[in-house]
Amino acid sequence: MNHITAASLIDLNTPPNRNDPKILAGALTDDAVTIEVGDNSYNFPHLAHVDDEVNAIAALSSTATPLLDTDFNRARIERDANRHTILHLATHAKFLVGQPEDSFILFNNKERWTLRDFKDGLLNLTHVDLVVLSACETGVDNTFGNGEEILGFGYLMQNAGARAAISSLWAVDDGGTQILMGEFYKALLLGNLSKTAALQQAQLALININENSDRGGLELAESIGLDPNNLSHPYYWAPFILIGNGL
Repeated sequence: MNHITAASLIDLNTPPNRNDPKILAGALTDDAVTIEVGDNSYNFPHLAHVDDEVNAIAALSSTATPLLDTDFNRARIERDANRHTILHLATHAKFLVGQPEDSFILFNNKERWTLRDFKDGLLNLTHVDLVVLSACETGVDNTFGNGEEILGFGYLMQNAGARAAISSLWAVDDGGTQILMGEFYKALLLGNLSKTAALQQAQLALININENSDRGGLELAESIGLDPNNLSHPYYWAPFILIGNGL
C-alpha cells in the first residue's frame, strides 16, 4: 500500500537511479531492554533475527554497509545517513500521541532519537531515496491525535528530505519481517522493481509461501495464537506501508 502525504507532493514522478545503490543497514542486537520515558516504562524484547536481516541485505549489494552491535549508534547514523540512498533501521520504535519527547527510535545502549529531534531538524536526508524502519508500530498508535501519528514516521522522514519511507502499522514479528525484507530487497535491487512493486512482490511471496515450512523462532506470532510457520497470514505481510514516492 502506497500512501501520499503533503510532504511528498513535490516529486512523485522521477524514478531514482538504482544502478549504484548505497545502503546503510543497521540493527539493534541488544538483549531485552527497558526504556523509561517520563512516567512510562516500555519493555522491548530481544530482536533475535535482525542481524540476519541486515546481513542478508548487505549480501545483495557490494556497496551496502551493515551496522551491528555497538556500530548501531546515533552518531554513526547521523554522520553517514545522507551518504547513502537507502537507510534501513531494524530496531524498536514507539510513536505516541503527546509530547514529542515521548516518541522515539531506539539504538544500541539505550540511545534514541525522539520526535522532538526530528522536529528540530536532526537529519538531512536529501540524498536518501528510501528509509525503512523494520520495527513495531511505527505508523500508528492506539490513540489518534491530529492525524500525523497515522503516517508519523514517513512524514518526518520526508520532511528531512527522503523521498519515501516504509513503516509498520502494528507490532510485527522480527522473524517474519526478516523474510519479508529479504524478499523486498531482492525485488528492489535484483529485480529492478519500483518500491511499490517490490513491496507488493515481497507480500505476495509470503502469501504464497509453503504454510508448513519450518521457519521457527517467530515468538511474537506464537504468543498471540498464530501458527509461527504460516507466513501467509496477513499478520506477517499486511502491516508494512510505503509512504511517499513509490517509484
